[in-house]
Amino acid sequence: MTLDNDPQPERLRFIKHKGHVIYSIDFTQCTAKELLLLLEQVRSDIARHAPGSVLALTDITGAQIDKKVATRMKEVLVLDRPYVKRSAWVGTESLPHVFYEHFKSFSQRDLPVFKTREEAMEWLVQD
Repeated sequence: MTLDNDPQPERLRFIKHKGHVIYSIDFTQCTAKELLLLLEQVRSDIARHAPGSVLALTDITGAQIDKKVATRMKEVLVLDRPYVKRSAWVGTESLPHVFYEHFKSFSQRDLPVFKTREEAMEWLVQD
């Protein structure tokens, strides 16, 4: 879903891969301020779906994740948990490992990391 006033409407969108719909969350090179705004839209978009139905691909390559963003991301991961069937992450190399571990433990979700979006999408759609 995109907002009419969003300067980067392609950051949050639904894409098709092998007959499956994947919610693509593109946080690449985002500032902390942009991330906070996008996280609110992510939460809203995912909450519109049936429980256990969303396949989510998150790319955080080069994103500026500070403590405030990390805290909000943990909250959104918890709120989204009932709706997400499977989630895959890309671009975590620049993310402090402690943030990633906190995301997983706080949200009680499996957040597997992949080297490329293609690998992540393949994993998301496998049975």
